[in-house]
Amino acid sequence: MVRSFHRVPAHTARYGRYSGGDPLAPPVPVQQALEAIGADVMAGVSAERAMREYLRRGGSGRQGLDELARRVRERRAELVSRHRLDGTLQEVRKLLDRAVLAERKRLATDVQLDDDARAFAEMRLENLPPSTAAAVNDLADYDWHSPAARADYDKIRELLGRELLDQRFAGMKQALENATDADRQAIRDMLDDLNALLQKRRLGEDTQADFDEFMRAHGAQFPENPQNLDELMDALAQRSAAAQRMLNSMSPEQRDELMTLAAQAFGSPELMQSLSLLDDNLRALRPGEDWTGSASFSGDEPMGLGEATGVMQDLSDLDALTEQLGQMYPGARMDDIDLDALARLVGDEAAVNARALRDLEQQLRETGMLQRASDGALRLTPRAMRQLGRALMRDVATRQSGRVGRRETRRAGAAGDRTGATREWAYGDTEPWDIPRTVSNAVLRTIVAGGDAAHGVRLDTRDVEVVETEQRTTAAVALLVDTSFSMAMDDRWVPMKRTALALHHLISTRFRGDDLQLIAFSRYAEVLDIEQLTAKDAVWDKGTNLHHALLLAQRHFRRHPTAQPVLLIVTDGEPTAHLGPSGEVYFAYPPDPYTVAVTVRELDTVQRMGAQTTFFRLGDDPSLARFIDALAYRADGRVVAPELADLGRAVVDSYLGSRPGRAGAPEDFAAMLRGRSWW
Repeated sequence: MVRSFHRVPAHTARYGRYSGGDPLAPPVPVQQALEAIGADVMAGVSAERAMREYLRRGGSGRQGLDELARRVRERRAELVSRHRLDGTLQEVRKLLDRAVLAERKRLATDVQLDDDARAFAEMRLENLPPSTAAAVNDLADYDWHSPAARADYDKIRELLGRELLDQRFAGMKQALENATDADRQAIRDMLDDLNALLQKRRLGEDTQADFDEFMRAHGAQFPENPQNLDELMDALAQRSAAAQRMLNSMSPEQRDELMTLAAQAFGSPELMQSLSLLDDNLRALRPGEDWTGSASFSGDEPMGLGEATGVMQDLSDLDALTEQLGQMYPGARMDDIDLDALARLVGDEAAVNARALRDLEQQLRETGMLQRASDGALRLTPRAMRQLGRALMRDVATRQSGRVGRRETRRAGAAGDRTGATREWAYGDTEPWDIPRTVSNAVLRTIVAGGDAAHGVRLDTRDVEVVETEQRTTAAVALLVDTSFSMAMDDRWVPMKRTALALHHLISTRFRGDDLQLIAFSRYAEVLDIEQLTAKDAVWDKGTNLHHALLLAQRHFRRHPTAQPVLLIVTDGEPTAHLGPSGEVYFAYPPDPYTVAVTVRELDTVQRMGAQTTFFRLGDDPSLARFIDALAYRADGRVVAPELADLGRAVVDSYLGSRPGRAGAPEDFAAMLRGRSWW
């Protein structure tokens, strides 16, 4: 039996420049971004726009898209203000002047030269046209007497040929320096074969075999190593279009001079003819390139044709980066930003910042913080709402403790509220141990048994005492928030939403047995979930229909007959609307006495249901203060008039104090908040 073995290729490693950004850079600030986006969403901005605005502003010490776009614009302005386009014309003029000067010196000192020939030569030199291009062409058939002058004139032809090639093939100017006749012939052959291949493409007759054969013959002149004709055409068309934009940017006089000089490239018009045919083919095959653009240069540094074409390509890349960073076109994504071009033209730091913004957008989408709804709009997900709630509870805990920078701690929670008493542990108990009493019991037992406590104490189950707790009673909580236009007009819209989100997070994580219902009231009242309330935009809606909101609160309390009703009302105005018998809304301002009467009637109903009521009055209107005080007195409730920044803390305090079995001291609530770990 003959076995066949297949050679396994050896492992190879490729090394290149690291392009992953700063490996020591801080992580992408997803939480910070989410909080900023959430704040904008609560202010009525769509989630899509809020995310875009955050990316534009940046954060956590990183530059945003606006700052990166500004740097791109500065780089573009620097290029056009530093350079000018007549470098090749200046170099040709310098070589021409040097050649004419050397020739005149030779004519003046050559004693072997016939007087008539000398006079004729001097006359030709004396009568050269002022135009550089015309002078160069006029001397095309001149019989040079000075070898140095002839060499300089030949350099003009070589320079023009190399510059014209460098316009279409970057790097040709340097590659063809000191080129031989064979090198120049190889270029002519390549151009002929390239134009033939492009002509085939225009007729639809080219094949991959044609391209492969072209690359076998001329691949050394294309270090980019294109894999097919389309890749080759893309690169050539971009360069050729940039060359055309460079010509468009010249003054008419400069352009005429250059086109006249082009006939002298390499001493014959053949090169220019081949390049013109190449431009025509590329323009036909890639009409989408910018063949008509231009730029205005005003600097002092002259550029050659090839260098100027490269700058035109840079300007085009900078314009594209400006559009990419602007993200204003349909379907714009952060992935569109050309990080390589940004690093090359603006700097590595700019690319690192752009990459961080791109990664941030991806993490917000991929980690489930933002998702598309059925209507196509971008929404904050429930996970994002929980994250925002955690952040808001941190703020509440900080305000209650009055201590900024306190470290978060973790403490195991009991099954109920502590009574202050302890008892001996029994099998099945889950209450926390009373450590001092447990250790004391062990020490006393050791001493009574005749042992020496100084040499160690061994715990026994008989020593363990646990903290007694009482089972919590659940609460049915109705948070009524005023969403009339005055709330948005007086900058109370976002604090109101932040308060609702903080309370929602507290109940859903710490008091899961409680049931919270969010009720928004303006002209009508409506029950909203936290996502709807957070995304709700302010509208011009006349009316403060507390009457309707109280009806909905009663329905919520009736659904939980064994729970303690807790009513929290956040408002900045007196009731100006009520719900009629058929469901229609009646509105009047100033408040109609009947509206006030039916509102008070429903408040009495809530009070008879045993609800613990708190009004949170926003604003300093004396008449509103008197009215709210009267309502609170009638409902045996209380009034809190917090600053906007303290609204969340005040509502959380009131909720905790209203729960059955809670102590009621704000400092106890603050300690509880600090000790628990929602986040």
